[in-house]
Amino acid sequence: MIKEIGHFLLHLRLHYQLFILSGGFLLGGLLADQMNTVQFWLQFLNVHLLLFGGATAFNSYWDKDEGPIGGLKNPPKMTDWMRMASLIMMYLGWIWALYLGVIYFAVYGVSLLLFWLYSTPLARWKSHPYLSLLAIAVSTGFNSVLLGTIAAGGSISVSVIISALGASMILLSLYPVSQIYQMDQDKRRGDRTFAVEYGVDGVKFFFIISYLFGMILFSAGLLQVYTYPAVIFFILGLISGVILLRLLLRLKGMESEYSSVMKMKFLASLSFVIFLLILNAIRYKWIGDTVLKSYF
Repeated sequence: MIKEIGHFLLHLRLHYQLFILSGGFLLGGLLADQMNTVQFWLQFLNVHLLLFGGATAFNSYWDKDEGPIGGLKNPPKMTDWMRMASLIMMYLGWIWALYLGVIYFAVYGVSLLLFWLYSTPLARWKSHPYLSLLAIAVSTGFNSVLLGTIAAGGSISVSVIISALGASMILLSLYPVSQIYQMDQDKRRGDRTFAVEYGVDGVKFFFIISYLFGMILFSAGLLQVYTYPAVIFFILGLISGVILLRLLLRLKGMESEYSSVMKMKFLASLSFVIFLLILNAIRYKWIGDTVLKSYF
């Protein structure tokens, strides 16, 4: 049983949740223009451990992958109790979300529903190239920003919505990349993922479009609130985009590329998270006085 618990914890892919998927929530905190620090970080744990972690384990249960998946090169087998455990995690987080009010509870609930639709055999949105993108964009991207804003004590504004759309598209731009290395398994299951439908070249083209428009929207929303960080982000984002594109163009879809791809995805997302963490720390004086504080 202890071994199975260890396997379940691996399937939560906590490093993936905390270092790759946390950018949206941190962006929401930055755009809130106020910060209830304790509440913000407690809900950070709620969203990324209970909701995202539970959703990832729930998806792994139904996928039953044997080859590399996002954030886990050799996924261990899951047993029946893990499906219920993953659902319990998400529902406990949803109950906790009610503490912050009806809007927060509703946004959290929409993400939970989309995660369920994405994975369950009763709907299996993951098997559809467009519904899968919609589910991930809203649940992991757009709603994450809204949850971060509300958790910090702010309200949803036009700039928050524009930036959330941009963050969703940036996140989504790299989403189909890991699918490249699951195509054989997805085909056997009958899943028409984006990578299965459009192939490696389609994934590369999608990255260019989604990343570029995501950068524009993200920077435009942030520009309405914080001028200098928006300009800096846009410049650094374009440089990062060119580097990522050069790496993506070399991909052939061979399993030997998996480690390099995941490192690329991890470093790109981690840089995004660190950038937003620094801005929040400056904006809300988590690291004390600084010259950059004057820009805010």
